[in-house]
Amino acid sequence: MLALFTSATVFAQQFLPVEGIVNARDLGGYEVAGGLQVKKGMLLRSAHLANATARDLAYLEKLSVGTVVDFRKPEEKVGQYDKAIPGATYFSHSIDASGHAGAMATEKEKKKYLGKKKFNVKRVIVLAAFNEKAKIIAREMYPNIFFGENSQKEMAAFLHQVVERGDRPILFHCTQGKDRTGVASALLLAALGADRKTIVEDFDVTNKVYAKDVSRYSRLVRFLGGKEEEVAVVKAFMGCNTENFVKVLDTIDEKYGSLEGYLKGPMGLTDEDLAILKARYLTQ
Repeated sequence: MLALFTSATVFAQQFLPVEGIVNARDLGGYEVAGGLQVKKGMLLRSAHLANATARDLAYLEKLSVGTVVDFRKPEEKVGQYDKAIPGATYFSHSIDASGHAGAMATEKEKKKYLGKKKFNVKRVIVLAAFNEKAKIIAREMYPNIFFGENSQKEMAAFLHQVVERGDRPILFHCTQGKDRTGVASALLLAALGADRKTIVEDFDVTNKVYAKDVSRYSRLVRFLGGKEEEVAVVKAFMGCNTENFVKVLDTIDEKYGSLEGYLKGPMGLTDEDLAILKARYLTQ
């Protein structure tokens, strides 16, 4: 059983004061090696910005957000396009966490799950709970994000973008701000010298954010006849599977020696890149 010792005070300070953006957090405040901390207001993670209020956008503009990175696939954006933060430049690094199982989906399944007008992630999750391909995706999501060829390419491009464009705050997100965004956060924290405990705890905060939804939709799936296998899909898609995430970190340690080894390997970061990130984003 995975044991977490989350500091409620630190995480409470990291949530952004926004109304229409879910799971919006600042990586600032985490302690890293050498007694340093991640600077506040520079590396921001969240769910999509489609429901951002005018006040939210004004707040992010005041923070001087200069870059917004969207990890969603094109079909996820339908009816849920980001609202623009004044002064920010937008980039898309589409990452498909579904891997082979997603590629096997028929056109009929895609229409059933994705719809034509608006991507509704909660509807998708309830339907997916009873789909065999979705069960595979739930189990293999993090290996797909970390080791899938396209995912590695897009995530590496994102990290290099942070190196090149990080003079102003960067906000990065996917649909719910949990899996793809969580992996991106983990890699940034690793690049800055955070230990595994900090990285895993940051990843797991999402489960607190979506706890009510997980409980509600798990009950619905059980009402529809689902057993624990189906409920596990809800937990993986609505929240995040922290234990599976840790298993992938173990695999990375075995294959690359550490997350830093992964950053210098598939992600293509150099010692100079890592030095730039630390000089820019760390403070006493």
